[in-house]
Order: sequence, then C-alpha cells, then structure tokens
Amino acid sequence: MTKKRKRQEDFQKVKLKVGKKKPKLENATDTTFKTKAIQIPEQLKEDGVLPTQNRKLNIKDLLSQMHHYSPGVKHNALLGLKELLSQYPFVIDAHLSNIISEVAAVFTDKDSSVRGAAVQLLHFLSSKIRAEQIAPFFPLVSAHLSSAMTHISEGIQEDSLKVLDVLLEAYPALLTDRSIILLKNFVELISHQQLSKRLKSRDKLSWMLSVNPNRRVTSQQWRLSVLTRLKKFLQAVVDGSSDTEDEGLQEQKDNSQSVRNPICISWKLHANNQQHIQLFESGGLRPKINSSFRLRSLTSVMDSAEKGLSSAENLKGFIEIIIPLLIECWIEASPAQSAPILGNLLESESQQLMQQVLSIIHLLWKLTKRHDETYKMELWLRMNYLVDFKHHFMRHFPYSLQDTVKHKKKDPCKSNRNCMKSSNNIDHLLLNLTLCDIMVSLASASTLQTDSGWLDMIRKFVTDTLQDGSKLNSKQVNRLLGVTWRLMQIQQNKVATEPLIKAVYTLYQQRNLLFPVRTLLLKFFSKVYQKEDLRTQRIRSRSKVLSRWLAGLPQQLALLGLRNPELSNQLIDIIHSAASRSNKELLQSLQATAARIYDPLEGTLVLLPAEAQRRLVQLVYFLPCLPASLLACLSRCCIMGRMSSDLAATLIGILHMRSSFAGWKCQVQDNSVNDVDYFSFLFSTLIGFSREELTSLQGIRGKPHISQTQLSPIRLYLTDLDQFLHHWAVTEVICHSLSTIPSQSQCFDILQTGICKYLVGLVVIPDSTAGSVLCAINKLLDQACIISENLHRFLASCCYSLLYFLLTIDREDAEHLQKRDMLWRSCISALALLPRLLRLMLQSLQVSRICREELPVVAQLLRLLMQHGQLRSHMITNEFLVQQIIKDIMTLKSGEVQEQWLTDLHYCFNIYLASHPQTPGPINTVY
Repeated sequence: MTKKRKRQEDFQKVKLKVGKKKPKLENATDTTFKTKAIQIPEQLKEDGVLPTQNRKLNIKDLLSQMHHYSPGVKHNALLGLKELLSQYPFVIDAHLSNIISEVAAVFTDKDSSVRGAAVQLLHFLSSKIRAEQIAPFFPLVSAHLSSAMTHISEGIQEDSLKVLDVLLEAYPALLTDRSIILLKNFVELISHQQLSKRLKSRDKLSWMLSVNPNRRVTSQQWRLSVLTRLKKFLQAVVDGSSDTEDEGLQEQKDNSQSVRNPICISWKLHANNQQHIQLFESGGLRPKINSSFRLRSLTSVMDSAEKGLSSAENLKGFIEIIIPLLIECWIEASPAQSAPILGNLLESESQQLMQQVLSIIHLLWKLTKRHDETYKMELWLRMNYLVDFKHHFMRHFPYSLQDTVKHKKKDPCKSNRNCMKSSNNIDHLLLNLTLCDIMVSLASASTLQTDSGWLDMIRKFVTDTLQDGSKLNSKQVNRLLGVTWRLMQIQQNKVATEPLIKAVYTLYQQRNLLFPVRTLLLKFFSKVYQKEDLRTQRIRSRSKVLSRWLAGLPQQLALLGLRNPELSNQLIDIIHSAASRSNKELLQSLQATAARIYDPLEGTLVLLPAEAQRRLVQLVYFLPCLPASLLACLSRCCIMGRMSSDLAATLIGILHMRSSFAGWKCQVQDNSVNDVDYFSFLFSTLIGFSREELTSLQGIRGKPHISQTQLSPIRLYLTDLDQFLHHWAVTEVICHSLSTIPSQSQCFDILQTGICKYLVGLVVIPDSTAGSVLCAINKLLDQACIISENLHRFLASCCYSLLYFLLTIDREDAEHLQKRDMLWRSCISALALLPRLLRLMLQSLQVSRICREELPVVAQLLRLLMQHGQLRSHMITNEFLVQQIIKDIMTLKSGEVQEQWLTDLHYCFNIYLASHPQTPGPINTVY
C-alpha cells in the first residue's frame, strides 16, 4: 500500500445522503438553554417623575445647566426655572436651597442677559418665598450681593443695585442684619480710599469721590442711583428699630391705640366671677413686673460688627465717612456760587441728588436719637458738622426747581404749558423741609443767640409756606409741623410762637384739605394746647389763635356728621380733653352747638358709631348749662333706639349727677339743671313716646298692631321687640333715678300729675308705655302717697288690657312671648300693692258685655289671680265680686256642655276662696 493510500484512509470524507440529518460531532457544544422571570419590584420602583417645563426639562436639569460655560444656556435655564416654578410652585419648597444658591451665584456673571434674567427670577421668587423660609440661606445671598457690589466690572455693580432693590422690598429686616458690610459697599461704589500724605502709617484713610469714565451714565447719575438705594437701606434700618416714632412730631410718643382702647370692666360680671381683672404695679400703658433681677441686653454680648448701626461707635464711624462724601455730592449739584440769591434754581437731576443727600443725613440723625446718650450725640454732631452745613446747605436757602424746557417747532404752546406747570410745581418743597429738619435738630434754646441768623431764615420760610395757598400733601405737612414744633421749643416766648401758630391756623382754615393733612394739623394743635396747659398759672399766656381754634371745634364736629367718622373721633377726643380742663372758650362754643350735636334726628350723636357716642355722652357732664330744649333732645335720643340702652343709662346717670338730687355735699353749679326740666326729662323718657307720636297712634285700628278687649277702654299698641326691650331697659334706669329723690311722696304727685295730664283719656297706649307706668308706680308708691280716682281707673284699665294681651298671645308668636314675664310682674306687683286697683279691675269684668270667645280668657285670668300667692288675701276680700263674675259666666253658658276651662274655674274658686285657707303659700303661676 502506498503512502497516498494510507493518507486517504486517515481523512475519509463522510458521504451524506439526501433526506437524512447530519450526525453530531463528538466535540459539539450544546447551545440550548432555558429562561425564567425574576421578580424584583422594589428595585424597579422609581422616585416619581419630576415636573418639567415646555422643553421637557425638570428642576435638576435646569439647575445643572446653571454651571454651563455658554451664557445662552444659562440664560435659557433661568427663564426655564421661572416658567417651571410658576407652573409648579410646590417645587420651590422641595429645592429651595439649591435654587437660592444657584440664582445667587449668577449675580456676578459676566453676561448682562444672564444677570438680568437672574434679577427677574429673584423678583418672582420673592413673592413666593416668605422671610422665615429664606432666612437660613440669606447669609449666602448677602455674600453674593456684596461680591457683586464690589466687583470690578461696572455692569455687575449696576445690576447689583437691582438685586438690592428686590431684597429691600421683600426682605428688609434680613438685609439690615448685615448693615455694616453693606454700608461699606455703598461707600466703595461712589468713592475710593486715599492715603493721607501727612501720615506715614495707614491708620488714617480718607475717602474721596471717584470718577469712572467707562460707565454708561454720568458720575452724577451714578451717585444718584447709589444714594437712592442707600436712602432706602437706611430707611429700612430706621423702620426695623424698636422705637418707632412720628417723622414730623418726634416728641409725641403716646400710643393712640392704647388710649382709645381702655379696659371695659363690667362690675356685675366681675362680682359673679365671670370677668377677671389683671392689675400691674406701676403699670401705666406699659405694665412693669416688680423684680430685683435684670436681664442683660443681647447687644452687650455681640461684637461691634454684629451690632451694626445700633452701636454708637459704628454709627459715628459711618457718619464720619459718609458726611464728607455727601457734602462733596452737594457741592457738585448745588447752584453756582456766583449765582444771585434769588436765582437758586435747580435742575431736576441736581434737585434729586440733593434731596437724596439730605434724606440720608436726616435718617442718620434719626438713628442718633435711638441711643441712650442722645444729648452727647447731638453735641458731637453740632461740633463737627454745623459749620459745614451752614456754609454749604444754608448759603443758597431756600431752593426751587427749574425744569429744562425742550423747544419744539411743531407745538410751541405745549412747551409753554409745561413751563408753567414746572414753575407751579412744589416738589422742591420737600428738599427745603428736609434741610430745615436737619438744621433745627442742631439748635437748642441755649444756642439761640449764636444760631439766630439761619434760624430766622428757616422761620420765615416755614411761615410763608404755611400761609401760602398751595395744596400740600401729608408728607410735606408732617415735615412742616415737625420743624414748626422744634422752632417753638427752641424759642418759647409768645412773640416768636404766635406767628407760627397763626400760620398753621391759616393752613387749617383751608377747605377741602386731605384727611391725613387735617389729622396732622389736629394732632399739632392738640399737642400745642396740652403743652401750653402744663405751664403754671403764673406764667401762662394763652394763645389767642389757639383759643380761636378750640372754639371752632364743636361747630366743625356738628357740620362734619357722618362724612368722616375717624376725623369726628379725633375732634371729640380734643374737645373732651379741653372740656375736662374747663377751657372757657371751648365750653361756651360747645354750649352754643349742643342742640345741633345732640339733635335726635340728624345730630352727631345719633349718626356716629357706639364708641364715639359714648364720648359725646360724657361731654354732657361738662356743659355749663342744660336748658329744657337740650333735655328734650336728650330724652328723644334715649327713647328712639339710635343709641344703646347702656349708653342711655349712662346719660341718665350723668344728668342725675348734674341735678340737685345727686346728694353733693359741696355746692353744685347754679342753674345747671332746673328741677322742673329734670322731672320733665324723666317723665318724657319714661313714657317713651312724644305727644305727637301718641296722637298719631290714636287712629290705628285692628290687628296685628292693636290688642283690643271689650272690657277695657284702653287698646294696646304692640311695639316691636327691639323697641320694647330698649324702652324697658331705660325704664328701669328712670325708676332707679326717681327712687333716689329724697321726697318720694312729692315725686309720686309729680308723676301722677303727668300721667293724668298726658295719658289719661287716650284710647291707644303702647304696651311698653303701660308697663313702664306700672313699673314706676310700683317703685315710688308708699303709705304717704294718695292716688286719685282717675289714676286708679286708668291703671286698672291698663292692667286688664295688659293681662288680656298676655293671655291671648299665640304660642308661635316668639316676638311677643319675650315680653310676657316683664309685663306680668308689673301688673301683679301693682295689683298687690293697690287693693283698690284689683277691685276696680274685677268690677270692670262685666261678662254680659263681651262675646263668648272672650269668656275663657276671663276665666283663665280669674283662675291665675286666685292661684297667685301675693293676691290671695285681696282675692278673698273680693270674694263676692269673683263669685258674681262666675255666676254671670255660668248664666251665659247655661244649657251648654260644660267645658274644661269652666270646670277648672269652679275648682280653683272652691279651693282658694270658698274654703278661705288661713295660711296660703306662694304659688308660682305658669300661664
């Protein structure tokens, strides 16, 4: 066998047949496999899909884009953030920290569009985020703001002021916590440090205004922008101080709310342990706790930087830096020194810059008054800055505004109109007033001779401005009055103060003054009056203008009415204060105007709210005389229901104290209240209706206003529940006043005469009047009183009419049901006190004259009278009359089936009268 043959045997080719599978190789790999599902639900869960904006970017995507190198991407990210947060506000709370940190980081971005978008987003966020939410992150925001304000780029500095505007508007308290750092930043924005050549060391650095020609605006415009923000910042510091006071009248520190809201004590509630009164030792308006321990102030443990401007040292240091810079700004904006004094006209931009300079100084002056050693601070300010202020500020005083008129060929008339409007503009007044406020704070009575020159300039300017007919707003008037008050304190003689008061009164007499302006003027005059009244009688010299102003207040109150309740309250307070001090001119004017103030229809008393009514009622005590016409008006005010019953009771009590029956040990004012007029007032108020009203009631017939019975000549007019309750409450006070009069028999005779003259003979009487008359009779009746026959018959008719009305009230008539107890007690008390009254009423029950429907009412009345313990003995005395009435009823009901009410009547008669029980006990009758 050859080699070729052997090789073919080793590698033989397998021949495959058609239709048969290929045999598996011995080294073939098995590639088959099986799969099963694995359940991992916890790992497959997602945190939830974050909300997205229109570009399908969520909060995390947008915040990550804030770090992108491209300004366009960052700008779009800021716009997307605003869009997303406006659609889904809840995202703010979840990502507040990241949002604040990323937005604050782009305050110093190089691209202006990015910074502008950041300011817009910050403004949007300030309306969504509360101060307490952003407080933990505010140090970071403040640090980025400081970095932007001190940045080398002018554009970033300009945009930092926009950021500052947003933060000052939304979070002033948080921003002022870092006042020292931000104040230094303000200084660096308009100036730079310069080493003094005289000093070799760097201990003393001076600041001078800087000029940057690379800015888009002029140096003056840039300083105006910075000083405007500095003024807002200092205003926030002043507002955040604990001791807030009025900007104009600084010495008036009384809290009006504490004066107008006294503690109202109800002694009835206090006696029943329903009201507790908390007392403080040496409380006053601010209660103090008596303790030997004193807590240390937090400012004492803080370092100088943390105290801010609340530290006198820090405040002095800032004043030393900023005042020279402000004076330099003033010099640049002030009119040329060569200009004549009468031509001190300022352009609008210069006027704004000078206004900001003075406003900043004024705010710094206010901060100096918040420290304990105010006198030392004022002395330091005067010593260091008075000379500069006189030289630069007062040199061209007063200043006026001049607008630059742009001449146009198309419409020259329009330019002329604008020029006239500019010449009549009084916006420059605030500049002069702020300057006056600053200067007068540096003067005092001890420096009057030294400062008389510029003080006379200010006094003349203030007087001329007040006497001018121009309309002033409240801010200007506030500054004017503040300067006026300070001038009056510096020079307190009448020669100097009277022209100032006269000038203020000239402004006060103008018509159509704004309400805030009128309020400020009233406060000023009130303060001047109180200050003048505190002087001793020996040196007191009453101002004629002030007396004229006081005398006109009551007439103004009567004319004002309900047009301005708040202003009316202020007038009432001042009138009350002067009346309590027995001011002669005011009391005479009040006496002359009292009839208009207390008119029951259109008077001030009935038009104003309850609290003002209370003060007006108290003024009645101070009136020199109370004539009959005024008492008639006051009586109508009490009974018309336009003031509360408690207030009517107060008025009745005041009139009683002014009468001769008050029991004063000392002699009261002669002829203050005539006895006859006083009794007329009490009787008119007791009746509750005028003669004209009673006359008009006589023509009313039928239900639902009239309750009528055939057994009584008197028909009852049914009053409304509110009117009835008010009249009843007043009646109780009147009865108490009548009961305190020493001679009860004479008082009863006067009351009897009035009833017989004005009520006896009337056919229709109000139910409240009938009940009030019975109540008064019960209160005044004693053994010495002699009652006439006419009064007996009138009272008997009233009693039966009232009892009939009470027994015929529908159960569903809730309004009249509430009258039942009061009227029932009055009738029963009168019948118990006057046996003849009961007999006359029983004699009038002639059942033969009534219809059958009224018989059950008469039977029920007899049954209730027999059951009542107080009337038992009187009913036994009149047993024959009662028996006769029952016989008459039986006669009318003879031949009919006996009803239950008739059976009850027989039963009560047999139990209470026929058997004559000797010891009847009191029975509470339920009807």
